[in-house]
Order: sequence, then structure tokens, then C-alpha cells
Amino acid sequence: MKFGITLSNRGVIVGLCTPRSLLELADAVEARPAFDSIWCGDALFVNRRLDALTLLSAVAGRTERVLLGPACMGSYALRDPLVFAYEWASLDVISNGRTRMVACSGGGAGPLWEAESAAMGVKPEDRRKRMIENIHVMRHLWTKDNEPFEGQFVKFSGITLEPKPVQKPCPIWLATNAERLSHGQADSGGSEFALRRVGRVADGWMTHSVSPEGFRNSWDFILNTGREHGRDMSGFDHVLYHHINVNEDKDAALADSKKFLDLYYGANYSKERLEAWLTYGSPKDCIAHLKRFKDNGCKRVTFRISTMGDPMAQLHRAAEEVLPFV
Repeated sequence: MKFGITLSNRGVIVGLCTPRSLLELADAVEARPAFDSIWCGDALFVNRRLDALTLLSAVAGRTERVLLGPACMGSYALRDPLVFAYEWASLDVISNGRTRMVACSGGGAGPLWEAESAAMGVKPEDRRKRMIENIHVMRHLWTKDNEPFEGQFVKFSGITLEPKPVQKPCPIWLATNAERLSHGQADSGGSEFALRRVGRVADGWMTHSVSPEGFRNSWDFILNTGREHGRDMSGFDHVLYHHINVNEDKDAALADSKKFLDLYYGANYSKERLEAWLTYGSPKDCIAHLKRFKDNGCKRVTFRISTMGDPMAQLHRAAEEVLPFV
């Protein structure tokens, strides 16, 4: 398995960390061979945080080997895809081809969701359609020069984007689970429709809050869908967006993660909900839990360190006491 760390960029807003401490954590990840990637969350007016693209650019400038990506790009459908294609291509150049773009529609509901969409001039019911069209816009601009594009929401002609990404193709993944997150479910990796969309359109998959067996079922479904559409799925990748808290006192680990995640998301999570996206307890407990995912085909996990204590100490424990033994 391969492992990454998700930087807690919302933590700057809620007082859990500073921009400097996030960059210091990124430096520590770069220095530890146990990890191969750094991710960070993204949102605009819902679950506010440091901008993902800006933070990833800062990380790109001080690292050389780790992959970089959002977990996931919740504002993607709200961004101008022509501008974002330019920005992401620039990030891929700055990082020398280490990016993994993960698109999602920013799953949610309620007044904040409605207000965010209205403020950006996007109908909530159009966010998923815009997400897919924006993917096509970016790929068009990254691979073609001076060729027209005409979609439902975006039309242009007579332009060429430079720089183009280093990677050819520059991967764009899709995330699922946003709808299940809001309902607290933890049985599979997403709806059948969303999983089919991943297999048809994306270059990889991000998911969260899923059982090991649900992960296997969803992953197999995605691969089969891609093959049914004539795609070569041999290089198709994925990442499980997860949390970790290493502590010999399992109850204390869970309580620590609950306090962190309740503050981080402004929620009051149940034990069942927390356990759907958390590996916790002693190193032995954590190893056994992660092995269940490995046995069910999970090849890559990224962890947000969910502690009110010292995330650097947690990083060290995970890197030294857990990950080498999974």
C-alpha cells in the first residue's frame, strides 16, 4: 500500500493550526519514505478553509517527490474551468508533473449549499453536470491549440492555453461519497450512477467513509464499467481519504478524534460515523484495520491526523509503528 497525509487546511480557520505548521508537516511527509503524497481539502463558502490550490502550490515549491492533490476539489464546479485549467497546468509545471486533480461537486445540502451556489451563479442541480463539463474543458485546453469548444455551459474558440501540464495526460480523478457523507452511511463507495461516471470519465477515484468490503465492491464496479466502455483500466488509480489516531488507549483515541472532527466540521459525530472514516487505537489495532482494506484491494490511503494534540508526534508514530507493517 501507499500512504499520504491530508493537510488540515480548515484547521487554520478554526484555530487548530497555522499555515506555517501545515508547511512544516508537509516537510516532514516529504522526508519520510513511508509517505508518497500530500493532499488538502477544498471548499469555498461551505466548510471554509485555506484555498487548496494556493496551499498545494506552496507545498510544491518545497517538495520534490510527493504527489499533490485536493481531497477533494469541492469548489470545482463553481470555478471558471478556463482559468482553473491554466492554474492547474501551472501547478503541474511547478511540481514537475506530480499533481492528481480530484474533481467533485462539493456534496451538500441546506442553506449554505444554496447560498454558495447562488453567490457563484450556479444552480445547485447543475453542479454535477458542470463538474463533468469542466473536466472536458480542461482536457480540451491541455491537449489542443486554437480549437473551439462548445458545451452546455461553456463555449469558446480562438484560444490556446500555455503552459500545458508536464504530464500527458494530466490525470483528473473523481470523488464519490459526498451524498453518503451527509446521510452518515458507511456501506459502499458511492451510488451506482456516480461509480459508473468514475469508470467512464475519470483517470482515478477518491472515496471515504466506506467499509473494506464496500470498497472492494465499488472498486470492482468501477473497473468493470471502464472495461465495458473499452477503456484500459490497468493504470487506473485510487485513494481512500481517511483519518488516523494512534493511541494505546482506544477509547481515548476515539474521544480525541471526535473532539477534533466535531470542531473541524462543526458537527457532532456519532461513534458509528467516526468509525466509518477513522483508523484508531494501538499500533496493532491500526495495522489490523488497515490490512482489511489492503485485503480488499485498497492500494492507497491518505490520512488526516485527527488529534487535538501534536500532529507531528502522530505522524511519527504512524510512519514508524503502523505503516511499515501493513
